[in-house]
Amino acid sequence: MSVSSTAPQGISNRLVALMALCCALAVSTIYYHQPLLPQIAASFGLAPTQAGLVATLTQLGYAAGLLLIVPLADCRQPRRLALLAIAANSVALIICAAAPSFTLLCMSSLVVGVTAITAQIIIPALSGLATPAERGRIVGSLLSGLSAGLLLARTIGGFVGAQTGWRAVFVLASLIDVLLLLVVARSLPTTTGLTAISYARLMRSLVSLVREERVLRYCAASGLMMFAAFSALWASLAALLAQSPYGFDSATIGLFGLVALLGIAASPRIGALADRLGARAMVLAGTITLAAGFAFVAAGSQSLGWIIVGMLLLDFGNRAGLVANQARVFTLRPEARSRLNTLFMGSYFLGGAVGAALGNYGVHRAGWIGLAAVGALLALGATVINALSPRESSSTLAGARP
Repeated sequence: MSVSSTAPQGISNRLVALMALCCALAVSTIYYHQPLLPQIAASFGLAPTQAGLVATLTQLGYAAGLLLIVPLADCRQPRRLALLAIAANSVALIICAAAPSFTLLCMSSLVVGVTAITAQIIIPALSGLATPAERGRIVGSLLSGLSAGLLLARTIGGFVGAQTGWRAVFVLASLIDVLLLLVVARSLPTTTGLTAISYARLMRSLVSLVREERVLRYCAASGLMMFAAFSALWASLAALLAQSPYGFDSATIGLFGLVALLGIAASPRIGALADRLGARAMVLAGTITLAAGFAFVAAGSQSLGWIIVGMLLLDFGNRAGLVANQARVFTLRPEARSRLNTLFMGSYFLGGAVGAALGNYGVHRAGWIGLAAVGALLALGATVINALSPRESSSTLAGARP
């Protein structure tokens, strides 16, 4: 039962920019470790690919947090929920920094993932304030913030880790959480359209949404496959670049995150294009771009130039799919946006965990070629799923169902 509701009235560009910053700071905590995996492995006497378990568990934790915590934003004040999650995330990062064993590091990394979900509370909250005509653009802007956080984490994580060690990076991430706490407390708008429902009923309603919303099922499945392909590269890239013929250190590996700058700048335009052309067409373009990117990744042992071109294509392809799919999901049920976001993004980051595991397996079996084969197959799977998804009606494309 809804206790109140409000019609979308639009939001200011300043608020969108500030919340995009919060999304960046929130999501960065699950990516700081990626360029540091070879360094982490060496400190515990492990092979570089074994440290990939940290990346896998962090992504699994994020998916669990989306499933177990984010739905509460439909019946609890999102700002309060976000503040609690940020505080817990800061503590988990400190435990990572002090972890005396690889086992404890893995366990605390899982908790980091579970509590790093503030961005997924912010995005549906602001989407509910947006008008239908601007929803794709605003979602694209907020996702630009997510991508900026990914870039920030990998670049800063690699640089700081090379200078002071990987433990200092986790301490820095915890301090950044304190800044995020202050910004969210002051700036995230209060939500008035909350639903009076128990936690048990809330969880059961997730099953009902999956059963009743066909579009959600297809968007979640294609999103899982696309992010799995994208994560296959990033979860194994550090191990490959640390080996012959490159032998890069963590600072240099972190600089590869700068490739995402072009995609970040393009995200609002991708969202606006999805508003005009439809999500289905944008997702198809994204899956094809992903597959093309892995053709370049296959030649990664031959030239850095091929790697960079492949990374650019993967970034644009994944971004197109994410923006288009998420904007489409938000048109389904305005009273359940947080739960819809939970199901979509939970599936998405489950794909991240699957991709991290498969990417490391591909690298172990056949290096760059093995990684490219894994990624291309995942992109092909996403293409097939999207081809089977329902076509959008003209009313959906026009934003008639906010």
